[in-house]
Amino acid sequence: MSIELKVPAVGESITEVVVGEWLKAEGEAVRLDEPVVVLETDKATLEVPSPADGRLVRIVKAAGDKALIGDVLAILEEGAAAPAVLATSSAAASTAPSPAMPGTSPEPSAPAADPTKVMPAARSELDRTGVPLSAVTPTGPGGRVLKEDVVRAAEASARPAPSAAAAPSPAASSSTPAPHPSTPTPTTDDRRDEVVPMTLMRRRIAERLVSAQQQAALLTTFNEIDLSTFLGLRKRVQDAFVARHGVKLGLMSMFVKAAVDALQRIPQVNAEIRGDAIVYHHYYDIGIAVGGGRGLVVPVLRDADRLGLGAIEHAIADFGKRAQSNRLELHELLGGTFTISNGGVYGSLMSTPIVNPPQSGVLGMHAIQDRPVARDGQVVIRPMMYVALTYDHRVVDGREAVTFLKRIKEVLEDPARLILEV
Repeated sequence: MSIELKVPAVGESITEVVVGEWLKAEGEAVRLDEPVVVLETDKATLEVPSPADGRLVRIVKAAGDKALIGDVLAILEEGAAAPAVLATSSAAASTAPSPAMPGTSPEPSAPAADPTKVMPAARSELDRTGVPLSAVTPTGPGGRVLKEDVVRAAEASARPAPSAAAAPSPAASSSTPAPHPSTPTPTTDDRRDEVVPMTLMRRRIAERLVSAQQQAALLTTFNEIDLSTFLGLRKRVQDAFVARHGVKLGLMSMFVKAAVDALQRIPQVNAEIRGDAIVYHHYYDIGIAVGGGRGLVVPVLRDADRLGLGAIEHAIADFGKRAQSNRLELHELLGGTFTISNGGVYGSLMSTPIVNPPQSGVLGMHAIQDRPVARDGQVVIRPMMYVALTYDHRVVDGREAVTFLKRIKEVLEDPARLILEV
C-alpha cells in the first residue's frame, strides 16, 4: 500500500518550510519512525520520520524545494522494504557499459541529465562555468543534478585530451614547426561569485532585525565591569562546584542571575508593547543567544529565577551542543522576556546588540581584557568587560536602563549582594 509522507504541522506561525537533506534515497528501505528527510523552518530544523516500515518509492520534493504544511514530500510503499544495496547494485549493473569494440565509441555510462531536475545551486554553477548540461552526470536522488556534479564535469572538460599529449607523427614533425610556449592565462578563481539562496531561518532573522530597527525606538547604554572579585571567587570554588554539579561555573550563569535580579528591580525592561498597552511579565524567561549550525538561534531558559547556577550551566551547555547539530526543538526557541548575547566568545570588545522583538531589552556581554584602571588613587591592572544594554525607549526610560545596567555591574563586582539582597 502506498503512503504519502507529508509536511507535518510544526507551529502555529509556520506555514512554509524548505526541504533540506534527504536521509534516504529512492529505493532504500525505511523503518517505522526512522528519519527520512530534514525540513528547515524559519526557527529550527526538524526530521520527518517514516510512518511505517517499507520502501521510499519516489521523492516528490527535492532538497532546496519549498513546501507548505500538508504538501506531499515523498511516496512510500508499506511492507516493500527491498534492500537498498540490492536495488543499487541492480541499477548499476543495468547501466554498466559493455566493452567497446575497436573503432567504436563507448556508450555513455550514465543517463542524460533531465533539465527539470537541476538543483538551484547546480543551475548557478552551470551558468558560471558554461558547462553544457549534456556533459553532466547526475548523482542526486531521482536523477537530480547537484552542484558537485557540475563541478566534476567542469574539471573533466578542463583537462587536456589524451590525443593532445601524444607524440606527433614523423610526417607532422617535419612539416609543422614546434609551437612556442604560450603565456599562461591568469586564473579568475579569486574573482568568482557564488549565489546561495537564503535559508528560511536566515530570512526570518533578517526580517526580525530589520523590523526591530524600523518599529522600535532602540537606544544603547554602556558600562564596564571589574571581574577580579568574581574570577577570584570562581577559582576558589571551581573544584567544589564541579564535584557537586558536574559542570564548571562559567560567567553566563552568573550574568543570568544578575539579569533576573535587575529585571525584578526594573520591571520595564521585562515588559513588551502589545497594541496600545504595555505588558509586564512577572516571570523570567531568559533567551540565550548561541551560534548554531545554520545561524544565530536564541533558545529560552524558562523560569530562570527558580534555577540555581548549576542548573543554568547545564542548560546553557546543552543548548550550545544541540544548536551546533541543529537539534534544538521549536518550542525551545519561542517566547522569552529578555535576551543575553555573549559576543565575547568571538572576541568582540564592544557592540550594540539588537533587541529581539517583542522584547524590550537585550544585554550584550563582551571579551574580558586586562586594562589599567584607577583604584584608591593607584593605577592597577584588572580584568575588565564592557557591557551594553540595548532597550526600547518606548517602554524603558534612560534612567531605568542605566539603573538596570548599573545593577548588573554591582552584582558581578560583588556577588554577595545576591545573597544579602542589597
